[in-house]
Amino acid sequence: MNLQQMGSDLKARWQANPDSFPNIGIFVVAYNAANRLTDTLERIPDDIYELISEVFVYDDASADDTYALAEKYVVDSRWAHKLRIYANPVNLGYGGNQKVGFNYAIEKKLDCVVLLHGDGQYAPEYLPAILHPFVFDDQQVVFGSRMFDKRSALRGGMPMYKWVGNQILTTIQNFVLGMKLTEFHSGYRLYSTDVLKRVNFESNSNGFDFDSQIIIQCRALGAEIHEVPIPTYYGDELCHVDGVKYAFEVLQATFLYRLHQLHIVRSPVYIVDADRNYSRKRSAYGSHEQILSLVPVGNYQVLDVGSGSGLLAADLVEKGAVVTAVDIEFDAQTRRKDVSYIEIDLDTPNQPDFGRRYDYVIAADLIEHLRHADPFVRNLHRSLKSDGKLILSTPNIAIWFYRLSLLIGRFNYGDKGTLDRTHVHLYTLDTIRFLLEKNGFFIEEVHTTSLPFEVVFESVRQSLPIRMLDSTYYALTRIWKRMFAYQFVLVASITRYEAAGKNEGILVSPDKYSN
Repeated sequence: MNLQQMGSDLKARWQANPDSFPNIGIFVVAYNAANRLTDTLERIPDDIYELISEVFVYDDASADDTYALAEKYVVDSRWAHKLRIYANPVNLGYGGNQKVGFNYAIEKKLDCVVLLHGDGQYAPEYLPAILHPFVFDDQQVVFGSRMFDKRSALRGGMPMYKWVGNQILTTIQNFVLGMKLTEFHSGYRLYSTDVLKRVNFESNSNGFDFDSQIIIQCRALGAEIHEVPIPTYYGDELCHVDGVKYAFEVLQATFLYRLHQLHIVRSPVYIVDADRNYSRKRSAYGSHEQILSLVPVGNYQVLDVGSGSGLLAADLVEKGAVVTAVDIEFDAQTRRKDVSYIEIDLDTPNQPDFGRRYDYVIAADLIEHLRHADPFVRNLHRSLKSDGKLILSTPNIAIWFYRLSLLIGRFNYGDKGTLDRTHVHLYTLDTIRFLLEKNGFFIEEVHTTSLPFEVVFESVRQSLPIRMLDSTYYALTRIWKRMFAYQFVLVASITRYEAAGKNEGILVSPDKYSN
């Protein structure tokens, strides 16, 4: 589809129902662009003029007369009632200027904002191509890429050193982040304001690496980036980017995100307002596979407490187990006909009686969410048969990187992992053992898990290097559990209990505590 057709489609959609058409803002960043800015504004296609709610220019304290010329242009231009010109009192930097403009777009209740450079490096004529995926396909983030045809970028005047640098950085970033963008370094971008509200762009750099950080934030949020081809144009505009410094900062931002995901460091930049979607882990060294391996094949009664979306239920049923899932609520879409469900609040001193009838009770990544852990654990004890087993997993707060974090004064909560904001009680191996033992359990086995490389790199089952990394790290957890284990998986049993008449289910201390 050509640009003219895209423009016609957009206009037709607007004419059909102007009241439901999205509020579109064009945000023009300008710095020392006096000789280019008005020409850039003039090149915005007539086809989309009526569709645009507002064009706003932020001059970043230019040393030339960019602001004065822009104000003069407003008076007699076609944009007179839609164009707003603003000047930052001090130079905020490329990233700092974007922060101001994005906040402005949110405050104005725009539905999306297109970032356009005032020096004309990115063709305004391609605005229909940028807007079309947002309006017709609900693409929340759209980038114009100069690298769909890499040779065309050179033909458009991109200097060879920039072309090579662009390719190298994009390749590294794609590999490290698990993405497939053709270009990370285009400044022609559309963001929905819904996405902007959910990423912490205020914590980003004020420099040119702002663009890479917000890409990574979109990835962390789960917002897909849709690319469209645009032409490359290099004229006589001045470049304000220090290439070596820029490359270093971009790579630093990229690798920091992976360290953040691994919880080795926690960066506020990458804490986004994402929906927490926990997935089934397939690594043999992760908690899910280890828990499942501890339940033998057979017609066993299994109580899966805190089962949430039922990540383990399907596999347990496949092994022949009769599964009862317990949680505060269940989504109708995740319910299975071959699983029984109990909806209760597990974090209460008054625990319900499940009955002493289960061969296995599974509490996977739950105990750290509970304020009332003692009554909860006692109730699990009351739910097991005399030869039953409790299988419980919880994160290890004493893992090496949290020890280092505390040493340098950091302990930042986030959306997932050990320092999930919903965790209210964190455990070491000794404290989780103590919790179970004082409530009548005897610890039979302690298993360890590797770091969640498959979550971080999303490739543990496909990539040989990541599989090797996973197994190597797991070996370290076996050598020094308390220091290297990401999670502990404990198997506990009841050593003795009475079951007669009214006293059925009364707890008796484990043998090792008996006189």
